[in-house]
Amino acid sequence: MNKFLFALIAIMATGGVAMASATGAADPCALIAGMQGVFRTLRTLAFAGAAFFIAQWAWGYISKGDVKMDDVKDKGTGLLVGFTLLFGIGIVLQFLPGISGCPLGGW
Repeated sequence: MNKFLFALIAIMATGGVAMASATGAADPCALIAGMQGVFRTLRTLAFAGAAFFIAQWAWGYISKGDVKMDDVKDKGTGLLVGFTLLFGIGIVLQFLPGISGCPLGGW
């Protein structure tokens, strides 16, 4: 039964690729051009989210007035990971049209 289910999943996973039209329906340039507004919104939200991460962390320490090194180590790692992810997503979305090689205007 496990082999049968594995084969069925493999067929389903590759079936979409086999059925795809070769006439340009899966053109990445058309997809990027059509979703420019979505990419702009996501880019803005990612940068704003990264800014709120930093502001929330800083305001927590400013309002407390007491900073312990254990708190900085514990919260600082999560903050750094979250900020890096959000900022990285924003950077990728900022330069996506340029690195895709698609002729897009007005980004």
